[in-house]
Amino acid sequence: MKAAANRVAKISAGRRKIGPGGLSLLEALKRNRELFEKTGHYHGINKLRFKAENYLRYESLHARLRSAVVNAREMSKKISASPGVREVGESVVALYTPEGDSIALSTGIMVHVHTLSRFIQWMIEHDYETDPGIAPGDAFANNDPFISDVHPPDLMNVAPIFHEGELIAWVGTVAHELEIGGVTGGANQSTTAERYGQGLTVSAEKVAVNDVIRRDFLVRAEMNLRTPIYYILDEKAMIAACIEVREKVLEIVNEHGIGYFKQAVRDIIEEGRRAHLERMRLLTVPGRYRSAAFCGHVFEGKVGTSGLSSNCIVHIPLDMTIDRDALMTIDYEGAGPKMWNPYNCPPSAMDGGFFVTLTQFVDFDGKVNDGCWYATKMILPPGSWANPMDNAVSTSSAWGSLMPGFGSLQRMISRSFYARGFREEVFVGQVNTPIMEGGGINQYGQRFGAQNLECAAEGSGARGIMDGIDCGYVGWNPESDMGNVEVWEMSIPILYLGRRIWRDSPGAGKYRSGATFSSLLLIHKTPLYNLVSTIHSDKLFDNQGMCGGYPGPTARFQYVGRNSNIRELIANKAPLPHVEGDPHSPDMERLVKSEFETVDGVFLDRPLSDGDLFQFFYNTSGGYGDPIERDPEGVRIDLDKGIQSPELVARVYGVVARFDPATKLHTIDAEATREAREQCRRDRAARAMPVKDWIAGQRDRLLRQDLGREVKDMYNDVFGFSERWSREYREFWNLPADFTFKV
Repeated sequence: MKAAANRVAKISAGRRKIGPGGLSLLEALKRNRELFEKTGHYHGINKLRFKAENYLRYESLHARLRSAVVNAREMSKKISASPGVREVGESVVALYTPEGDSIALSTGIMVHVHTLSRFIQWMIEHDYETDPGIAPGDAFANNDPFISDVHPPDLMNVAPIFHEGELIAWVGTVAHELEIGGVTGGANQSTTAERYGQGLTVSAEKVAVNDVIRRDFLVRAEMNLRTPIYYILDEKAMIAACIEVREKVLEIVNEHGIGYFKQAVRDIIEEGRRAHLERMRLLTVPGRYRSAAFCGHVFEGKVGTSGLSSNCIVHIPLDMTIDRDALMTIDYEGAGPKMWNPYNCPPSAMDGGFFVTLTQFVDFDGKVNDGCWYATKMILPPGSWANPMDNAVSTSSAWGSLMPGFGSLQRMISRSFYARGFREEVFVGQVNTPIMEGGGINQYGQRFGAQNLECAAEGSGARGIMDGIDCGYVGWNPESDMGNVEVWEMSIPILYLGRRIWRDSPGAGKYRSGATFSSLLLIHKTPLYNLVSTIHSDKLFDNQGMCGGYPGPTARFQYVGRNSNIRELIANKAPLPHVEGDPHSPDMERLVKSEFETVDGVFLDRPLSDGDLFQFFYNTSGGYGDPIERDPEGVRIDLDKGIQSPELVARVYGVVARFDPATKLHTIDAEATREAREQCRRDRAARAMPVKDWIAGQRDRLLRQDLGREVKDMYNDVFGFSERWSREYREFWNLPADFTFKV
């Protein structure tokens, strides 16, 4: 502590020229960018000299740095009481250069490789070096996506690391908050069209001095949040992580010398850039790849929305090119204009989705840093929902648009892997992730707001050689968990009647997607619990399959049972519902007397209270390959585990199974299965038509304007916004140059 105090005393806030080599941070940032533009190499590094001269020392340095951020994250999780951070692992710690380029990232939410970079560089560009000043022991916080973030629930902190008066690095941390004080309880506000209803916004503020969090910042959280304890403890956990990394980095500098450290960390980033390009050359085929995804939201007739009146479909086209030098460019031309709903994505949010894909598909060897950022390019049309350029719009549910869009990128990269012959690298991915959240009065009689992040354990997409992961994956945090039932019951006024695999949820294919699950909840000891869902798609397939695989389900419905007799059933030890059961006659309706309703979309029309029931269904991705090519033995195993039903496997997989009540196991009728699959092929052949005839039929449908209103609205928005995409669309379908839809 004495050493830290001495370091703090060496520099006063506001002193200029704290950057490398006596430069200001702004001068250093400009130099860094100019060197890359001039040479094509990060920081102008042509040779990885340190790696060549002493490979073991170089690798040891990187291992020590990564160990520092990983250990700091694990330590900080013990400080945080938030089940989101402590149970699910919704946090990350990372190290950055003085100019804000990432060097090493911990495990956790891999989204923030470059969002923290943008935060640091925003402060540099706005001369925080002068005012409010950057000094040892300072920390800065942000959750404003128009400065840098994916969505407001991600509270980020950065702190400078000084050595003898020079800022030699930054440490950054992010924690996903369960509640940020918006219009409704929870974090991803789905009921506001403008940022002003999103909750507590921290826009690049200095929140700690001399390693002590400012009291006024904590007071603001206490006065503006329904459940401030998690937010405050997460903030303390992040500051602790920053201090831990800072001390470890200074130990490493003392061992290796400041000169070696400053050059080696830049070499690590340049190595990351080269490694990305080398993998792209090895794994992919140059060319142009195109895809489209959609996300739909039901707003009409919903209570409690602010400015949201029309249903909408988000148009998410994507064009990916890989040139002969392995440079990947992704272009969102054709994205519609900014929207007055919560599904807009500023560039920093798109960065997050981009790195979700890069770190899992290409840059996955542990050296995750900004090197791959310098080896790729992303084009975001100004004024579109992917780059709204208007910080008044809401971005609170940005993931709702991000995930389908980058799901498209994941499938396009997988197609390129397949084209090169690397089928084992093919991964259908996983996209939209519905989250259950809300607020009201908790079981302790207090105001509260929270989101239940058990959604972090859904089903993954299929692989090119195997099934997806059951109940154990989300794209934005590949090392996440669902958290213990008992912890969620302590944090939210609920009791779990069941948390089970949702039968028949996987996207079908030769290799199916991972199964997902459903939670059946008893609302417990509360007179008022407003429940909503966010980051979803109500009516559209946003989790597509590949190579004949089926998409994941669209079932964005919830069962609600009000004024139930569940307490009486419990007292009498009568059978209780635990799973959905037969979707045509759900267990909840079969076993419980109640006022039942099935809810489409994200909003409940009125709050829930003690004794009510609520069943929520999570999501999964698509399958890979033709379902009738699936190994019948795999189908039999799924039947025995309750993952699939006999009715579905017969209809989708062409598998005929017999159930033995004595053993409670299934057997496959091989001959009947063979005949069923042959019949399926004959039926397909009878329905088949030449592609040119299908295209002609679809063109006729367009000319007849045989589309739903929401689809017409979506395309008309794009026609009025993107000249290039609209021209290509009309040319492809051979439509008049001024074609639009009549609504």
